[in-house]
Amino acid sequence: MSAAPNPSGRSGFTLTELLVVVGIMAVLAALIFPVFAQAREQARKSLCLSNLRQIGLALSMYVDDHDGFFPNTGDPYLWMGRRWRWTLKLYLAYPAQRDADASQDPNLSVGAGAHILVCPSDPDAQNKWDSTSYGYSAAFYFAPEQINRMRQSDLIQDNPFAPVGQSLTAVAFPSEKAVVAEWLTNHDAVKVGWWDWRGGRNYLFADGRARYLPATSIRPAGDGFPDINLTINGVQGKDL
Repeated sequence: MSAAPNPSGRSGFTLTELLVVVGIMAVLAALIFPVFAQAREQARKSLCLSNLRQIGLALSMYVDDHDGFFPNTGDPYLWMGRRWRWTLKLYLAYPAQRDADASQDPNLSVGAGAHILVCPSDPDAQNKWDSTSYGYSAAFYFAPEQINRMRQSDLIQDNPFAPVGQSLTAVAFPSEKAVVAEWLTNHDAVKVGWWDWRGGRNYLFADGRARYLPATSIRPAGDGFPDINLTINGVQGKDL
């Protein structure tokens, strides 16, 4: 026997019911999507931290091969990611090459792309910094007395000091002196550099340990900021 017809003639959902369902789905999406975004950013932060650990291993091999000394090419601006990267090229299997049209310019390369020197949360690395996200502390290629006399502006241009290589044995507090770190606060809503107290970043310390720390965890440097370049007393000082 066939079922009796529906006397009301209704079939499916009414418009009101559909709107209620859509509203519920929108509320759920608003709750879930930020969680997904947060989890994705946490994964990127972890990968960035892993990058620094690998850079730490490469740096350790470099020091072993250079009589215990940290990279120093005589370039006063070696702290910039585009410049210090060439010193660890062989140890990182870094694929980029110097630009043949500007072979003397360390800021330019070809074939860089996404690599260990790029934090996955850094949107500016490729276009602004030639696919580099990490800076190398100037305290490792200037003497402590030079660092104590240096101004922030000296790091950018017309540095009057001649670089002096620093050895691993000269580092007084390896677990508290950062050697490489993210230049920007890539994992925060605000994007600022080392000369700002907001946000946080991943740091690599001279003992090979890598940690994510808020800027407020870093001791004020000679310029009054959480600047690992101008750590008071250089490699003999502390950033933590």
